[in-house]
This record gives sequence, structure tokens and C-alpha cells, in this order.
Amino acid sequence: MALVGREFFQTRDVIEILKISRRQLQYWAQTDLIAPSAQTPGGHGRYTFEDLVALKAAKRLIDAGVSVQRIRKSIRTLRRILPTVRRPLAELILVATGDVVLAFQAGTAFEAVSGQEWIFEVAQFQREIEEWKKSVETLRSVRRPRAVRRARQQRRTA
Repeated sequence: MALVGREFFQTRDVIEILKISRRQLQYWAQTDLIAPSAQTPGGHGRYTFEDLVALKAAKRLIDAGVSVQRIRKSIRTLRRILPTVRRPLAELILVATGDVVLAFQAGTAFEAVSGQEWIFEVAQFQREIEEWKKSVETLRSVRRPRAVRRARQQRRTA
């Protein structure tokens, strides 16, 4: 990738900005967690702003207790289920809650490892309850005349 026309950050800049070690940054690149977008002719990595966003997201997930392996698996799954997303850590909102990583896109939340949708639509649930109420009222209105008839019959026989 050409280094012309874009702003790139050197490894020492990334280390200083994100407060991570050189070794950690190298490990993440070597294990394909987040690699630099470009390299100089001498083989030095150069990072874009999007790379910094992805690195910051990874660091926050790790700080929240999510393992690098789980993050890597999440990235693979998110790329599979969201084919238009090239860089999930930079393009999506990710939230770690315990051992679960949720990814948000276009009003939908996915569990990042399984791809299971996690949205609980309150409005849809309210519509379901309204439908349930109508069906119960209909059922009760059908049963009520029988009960009224029975009560009348019992009064007559008494």
C-alpha cells in the first residue's frame, strides 16, 4: 500500500498514543489481530487512524477481560455475518459484558462469537402483549355467555 496522500503513524507513535508496549503491538500484528495497513520499503509498519481505532477497541476489550483469542474469533465471525464490514474493531460499536462481546450495527446487536442477534425490541413485545390481550378477551367473551347461562340455570333450579 502506498504511503502517499494519507496520514500514517509510526510504531513509536502508536505505543505512545495507546499506552501499550512495543511487544504487545508486535504480537497483535504477528497473530493477525490488528496489523498495520502499510509498510515502508524497509519493512516498518505504518498505522492509519482506522488502525488506531481498531487497536484502541482491542485494548479496551482486553482491559475488560476479553481474551485475544475471543477477540480474534469475534472478528472472524463478524466478517462472515457482516460481509460489508472489513474491519469490525474499527467499524462497529463493540461492548464487552462479562464473557460476551456484543457488536452493534444499524440498530441491531449481535453476539460477536456466535452471530446470534441480541436485540430485544420493546415495541414489538408490546404489540405481542396487545395481541395476547385481544385473544384472551375474545376467548373470555365466548366463555362468559356460557357462564351467565349456567348461573341463570342454577338460579332457576334453586
